[in-house]
Amino acid sequence: MKATKINRTATRKANVLLVDDHPVMRHGLAQIIAREEDMAVCGEAASAAQAIDMVGQLAPDAVIVDITLEDGDGIELIKDIRARFENVKMLVSSMHDESLYAERALRAGAMGYISKEASREQFLEAIRQVLRGKICVSPAISNRLLKRVSGKSLEEDRSPIDSLSDRELTVFELIGQGMSTRQIAEKLFLSVKTIETYREHIKAKLNLRSSNELVRHAVQRQLETT
Repeated sequence: MKATKINRTATRKANVLLVDDHPVMRHGLAQIIAREEDMAVCGEAASAAQAIDMVGQLAPDAVIVDITLEDGDGIELIKDIRARFENVKMLVSSMHDESLYAERALRAGAMGYISKEASREQFLEAIRQVLRGKICVSPAISNRLLKRVSGKSLEEDRSPIDSLSDRELTVFELIGQGMSTRQIAEKLFLSVKTIETYREHIKAKLNLRSSNELVRHAVQRQLETT
């Protein structure tokens, strides 16, 4: 009697790279993913520079990115990854205000945005949707995007902060965290003069008259969103 050959080839797991500047958060996400049969963590990075190196070395199927990193912000990292590795899928996982950052993340090249307050099941489903090539955002953001595409979004619904560029928004938030111009320049690897220019642009767009008013506005915004 001829023996039947049994195919024991296992389904390939999707490789996921975690990019977050909080070790505890990375560990928690890694533990959640490690229990799944269809995905595995292939690496962890705390900074944008580390992330770019690891994407090149590991060729992950998906990258989970936080907005705030040791050496900059996740939006700029997403743009960089999209420019260099166009096939890598990206999901933002953050505590930052979704209404302010989700659209920016999608425009930068991410395929989804999920809050760190989401449940384990929601988090895993978000990864799987992104791996399948689907956009994953909350119903509120989805509705907002549909309104904009259909031309039903009203200009008065937009916050003045929406007018800030991605880099200006990053500088604005760092001002709200109490960082000086020089500290911001060092963190973003930019010149002091460049940060001063961003500050002037922010003041003009938000109709703020002085540097003190800019700081007060930024701090107030930080308190409202944390």
